[in-house]
Amino acid sequence: MSNDAGALPPELAVPPAPNSSPQMSGGSSGLRKIFVGPNGIRAGWRLLIFLAVVAVLNVCLGLALRLLHVNRAPNAATLEPFQLFVLEGTIFLFACIATAIMARIEHRKLGEYGLPFRSGMGKHFWEGTVWGFLAISGTLLTIFGLHGFHITGLAIPGAVIPGAVVSWSITFLMVGLSEEFAFRGYTQFTLTTGIGFWPSAVLFSALFAAAHLGNPGETKTGLLSVVWFGLLFCLILRRTGNLWWAVGFHAGWDWGQTFFYGVHDSGMAPYHNLLNSEFFGPNWLTGGSVGPEASVFTPIALLVVAVLFSRRYPERKYQPLGSV
Repeated sequence: MSNDAGALPPELAVPPAPNSSPQMSGGSSGLRKIFVGPNGIRAGWRLLIFLAVVAVLNVCLGLALRLLHVNRAPNAATLEPFQLFVLEGTIFLFACIATAIMARIEHRKLGEYGLPFRSGMGKHFWEGTVWGFLAISGTLLTIFGLHGFHITGLAIPGAVIPGAVVSWSITFLMVGLSEEFAFRGYTQFTLTTGIGFWPSAVLFSALFAAAHLGNPGETKTGLLSVVWFGLLFCLILRRTGNLWWAVGFHAGWDWGQTFFYGVHDSGMAPYHNLLNSEFFGPNWLTGGSVGPEASVFTPIALLVVAVLFSRRYPERKYQPLGSV
């Protein structure tokens, strides 16, 4: 890592042009301070440039699809693997392009923003995947123990299972990569250098929840759980130093919830899932239309994961240089 989170190289760190007029010189210096701080371009401006690149890419895609007469709107009521993969893959691609542009401007490596590819799909990823699956399994087991959840049998024929396992596994890997990198990659890294880690974490966890507002059947309780998910992922990032553990947990939880157990995910019904399941009882127990993410036991499960994880990973490893 370089010494400062947005530091400009010597050849770009151009001082204000000398001016014989003290009054004009002072105005130029004041204007410069709006855009440039002690660590280079201020974090807020860098974040705005990143978001502007993403917005331009999104507009270009929209225009291209309109010219090709392609309907961009997905089926919001059901989670289908191909449709979800395309949607999340587009988000991930745009985040990668925008991050690559900012990395070039800031003279950094792309992996410094949370996804070092040399450690991709390694120990942290697979450990996170197992923890994610166990966390959703423990949540549903608790609801089952209180007579609120029941598995009724297989939802698909045996010959279809291998293909469904592969398609949903690839899809939820992309979901984990997309959502973690979009909300806790360049954005978290950059704003951390401006206002600190946890204020940034709270902000982006709230935005993470806001991104789920359009899901059918979503509730305030479900959105609150999404905020807790976001904060847990930020804790994981802070303790491991990158996003791979969080990507694994995200993928493992969603894969278990949607494909394996066949329950609603953020208000959306699964498609081509392995098991058929039923819920009984009040919404505080089952999560209602949202699914188990809105159950009172999901925040409890996330708290247990946070405590156990903190004991396993006690050291802080994520600290962008130049952060406050």
